[in-house]
Formats: sequence, C-alpha cells, structure tokens
Amino acid sequence: MTVFAFAFYLFALGTIAGGLFTVVSRNPVHSVLWLILAFLSSAGFFVLLGAEFVAMLLIIVYVGAVAVLFLFVVMMLDVDFAALKAEMAKYLPLALLIGVVLLMQFAVAFGAWEANAAAEAQRAAVTPVDRHNTEALGMLLYDQYFLIFQLAGLILLVAMIGAIVLTLRHRSDIKRQDVLAQIYRDPAKAMELKDVKPGQGL
Repeated sequence: MTVFAFAFYLFALGTIAGGLFTVVSRNPVHSVLWLILAFLSSAGFFVLLGAEFVAMLLIIVYVGAVAVLFLFVVMMLDVDFAALKAEMAKYLPLALLIGVVLLMQFAVAFGAWEANAAAEAQRAAVTPVDRHNTEALGMLLYDQYFLIFQLAGLILLVAMIGAIVLTLRHRSDIKRQDVLAQIYRDPAKAMELKDVKPGQGL
C-alpha cells in the first residue's frame, strides 16, 4: 500500500467516523468535536487532490470559526437536553421514514451511476496549466459564481446573528446601566449633604 492510499483511507475513516459520531453522540459538545474531526479529515482530502488553498480555507473557516461558534453556542445556551430528547422521541417514526426514503434515493442514485471516460483526465488537470489552483479558484468564485458567493456570505451573517440572538439573555436579577436615567437625573435628589459634627461618625 502506498502512502497516498494509506492517507486516503485514513482521512476516509476519519470523515466517516466524525460524521457518524456527530449524529449519535449524546453530549452536544462531543458532537461538535467529532464535527471538527470530520472537517479536518475533509481538509486532508483536498490536500491529496492538490487543492491546498481550499484545505486551509476549510480549516480556518469551518474549524477555526464555524465549529468554534457552534461549540460556544452549545456551551452557553444552557438547554435542558433531557427534556429536548423527550420531545424528540415522539418524532422518531417520522425520522425513520425519512431516513429510509433517503437510503432508497441513494441506492437508486448509485445503481444508475456510470463512470465517465473523461473524468480521469479532468481530475488530473483540475486547473489550467498556466495558473495556480488558488488563482483559478479566485477567477471562478469572483467571476462566474460571484452572486452565489455573496449569497453564501449573507447566509453565514444570518447564522451569526441567529447565534447571538439565541445566546442573549435579559435577566431581571442583574443590575444594568441606564444611560438616560443617569443623564436626566436631578442633582438635588442625587446627592445629600450631611453635617458631620467633630468627633462623630456618619
């Protein structure tokens, strides 16, 4: 077995195990950590394909930002997961039905799949000869798929705002600063003068 094949199977095992344990883990923090493993293994696939920029982008954006955001949201939400799982149990038959339908669709898709004769040549020359893969990716994103790229950024912005809204808590037992009340206060009521006699305390 070559080093390339060993790395491929190692990354494949990491991706499958990370995706599986992300779904089946009981602790949501552990699910996020398994998701990070799946992201790192997927980045290894891009390195094997020669797309180093996409691999580093996957690590920086998804592992360094999105997965860490998920981790902070899960840890700060203070959700009662026991009650949540009890509510989810009544939807288990519907979830199993949807899972069976998805598996049937995968079976139909793979059953009708045929290898393209030109696929090997296209995978061997992903980018033009006179351009680096980073330059070719930039020309593709900011030229042909510019609107879709901007829409993806807006979706991430909405996800960030949603995470902030979910973690925002207005608690009544915390004393907060009221700037307007401080500005419009009456100086006569804000201070009280005490006539302290010599030898006496307040």
